[in-house]
Amino acid sequence: MIAKILITLIALLHVYILVLEMFLWDKPLGMRAFGNTLEKAKLTQVLAKNQGLYNGFLAAGLIWSLFAPDAYAIPLANFFLGCVLVAGIYGGITASKKIIYIQAIPALIALIVVNLI
Repeated sequence: MIAKILITLIALLHVYILVLEMFLWDKPLGMRAFGNTLEKAKLTQVLAKNQGLYNGFLAAGLIWSLFAPDAYAIPLANFFLGCVLVAGIYGGITASKKIIYIQAIPALIALIVVNLI
């Protein structure tokens, strides 16, 4: 049950990131979330939409793992949480250290909990 709650929270986080990157990138909330100016947001908007789409795929995979038959649920959760972890580490190294705390550490915790079952 705790694993499913953590997976759900991480999936919802990635849906939120999708919305920020695909639809609110050049709006006040999106610019504040990513520390952008309007000029920078306009220049990078296409890249952000692409990133948002990938975050949506991560969320979809995590949601899929919640509803998959038991034989597939843990392998799916491991794969998609692993993807989130790697993306969070890479983003933390290349973009902003806060990504490690927002994305990578929650994914790592969820991976540990999923595999304690």
